[in-house]
Amino acid sequence: MSDDSTPTLVLTGGQVLTVDDDFTVAQGVAVRGRTIVAVGGDREIRALTGPGTRVVDLGGRTVLPGINDSHLHGAAYGMTKPPFAVAVGHPAVASIADIAAVVGQEARAARPGEWIVGLGWDPGYLAECLADSRRFPHRRDLDAVAPGNPVCLTDFSSHMAWVNTAALRACGIDASSVPPAGGVIDLDADGEPTGILREAAQGLLRAELPSPTVAQRRRAIHNVIAELHTRGITSYTEPGLGPGGATTLFGGLSTDNWTAYADLAADGGLQARVSVLLLPAPMGGSAADVREGLAKLSRPESADPRLLRAIGVKIFADGVPPNRTAWMNEPYADGGHGALCVHGATPALQVDELREMIRIAHEAGFQLGVHVTGDRAIDTVVDAFLAADAATPRPDARHYVIHGDFVGADSLAKLAAHGYGINMNPAIKWTVSDLMDEVVGAERSAYQWPVRSAVEAGIAVCASSDAPITEPDWRQGVAAMMLRESKASGRRSGPEQCVGLADALRAYTVNAARQDFAETWKGSVEVGKVADLCVLDRPLLDLDPHGITDAEVDLTVFDGRVVHER
Repeated sequence: MSDDSTPTLVLTGGQVLTVDDDFTVAQGVAVRGRTIVAVGGDREIRALTGPGTRVVDLGGRTVLPGINDSHLHGAAYGMTKPPFAVAVGHPAVASIADIAAVVGQEARAARPGEWIVGLGWDPGYLAECLADSRRFPHRRDLDAVAPGNPVCLTDFSSHMAWVNTAALRACGIDASSVPPAGGVIDLDADGEPTGILREAAQGLLRAELPSPTVAQRRRAIHNVIAELHTRGITSYTEPGLGPGGATTLFGGLSTDNWTAYADLAADGGLQARVSVLLLPAPMGGSAADVREGLAKLSRPESADPRLLRAIGVKIFADGVPPNRTAWMNEPYADGGHGALCVHGATPALQVDELREMIRIAHEAGFQLGVHVTGDRAIDTVVDAFLAADAATPRPDARHYVIHGDFVGADSLAKLAAHGYGINMNPAIKWTVSDLMDEVVGAERSAYQWPVRSAVEAGIAVCASSDAPITEPDWRQGVAAMMLRESKASGRRSGPEQCVGLADALRAYTVNAARQDFAETWKGSVEVGKVADLCVLDRPLLDLDPHGITDAEVDLTVFDGRVVHER
């Protein structure tokens, strides 16, 4: 029989990329219970085995720390799938006509008046949007195939919705409707709504959409985690749950999902490490919303805070570049600078409001993750971080910029000097880089998400999928960071911002653990850390970056247990 010192699991004969400070490469790793107890050469590791040890001969395959997707809307991602929503994204659809066909099929099967909800369309891949006429989706396209059913189709970024006339009527939206702060209702030449609602304007229709039960939310989360295991992902950050998410699609960012996570953790059904950013205020919110929302939210610890923990607060600062709603210093290619999406009648008042929102959360002791994409907005947020800390010093607060598309050198230096972070989205870069040439011009498009500049500034850069905006495929993210290629054309976009394999992997492992205040116990393959591991089917060090996306996850170990085996 094995004694208490015998490993329960040994992986040997492979490339163990520890992702430690020196990026050490070992041959094997031993696990006892929930903990890594040895990392080293084959002979050393094999000598530890006993009668009760499961031994996995890697045959040259790669072992990585369990992947940490540090910005993944898990609950919302689960509710983008049937039975909650239909897929209307690229490559399944390539035109407005394709989407209309999908919606028409759903309408024929639906009851009169039943909502049809879909997600994923991207104007950068719709034939009509790319033609010389540049025709954008319109409510009439959906009216023709679903006149008796309200239709809501959220775009890939979740910052824009396309609805039909029945949906507008159900929500009381017409030419006289005033959108919330930071929201836009597109109007046609006759001054009538086109059916396109941008940013906070989406909140005008969300309340009418069907709301899943808590049991359905738990099932959606459970299903997502099972999928994440097949991708080698053992940790993720759920970036925004709270009253500020009440009007998001299916309440994907609502307090109900915080309840669903807590229930799963209490029942032993949460098989991933989930860090939560609380969302006290909606997009277009105010300092008063932050105060009120935080008063409603508790920050309870689960029985095992290494499984579920609320670690911070999320705030929305501006929109997204494809919608021309990111706040930029220089105008977009077709004019306009975007704006902040917070309460305030003028840009100056909005800046003051945002600074106050950040100050409140900082003084309350929370880590801040701020959604911000435009360079002018980023500078505003970073300066607000510094002002809040100057007024109420907090060592190691680890605030961070979420997305940070066009972060400049000055803000990078300030983030690094204060130990603050940035969370980038290389898979979105891969998806939209060709589209962005037309939005901001080729030079700014090539710079977008300047990962190398951030690394060289001394920032522990994190990378994430922002699922459901993209699939939670870290392999694509790693390849994109190393190549800076576009999805559609394969053209290299801003190759001077490429990084090597070590920096790319750190962005999905130990740097993400640092964002969680957890780098002492997860994020690398080192003795004493939790046994969260990802085994790929080939030697990663020998691959051309293009080949990384073809690597399959053969084995996922979570908390010392094998939870996926191919």
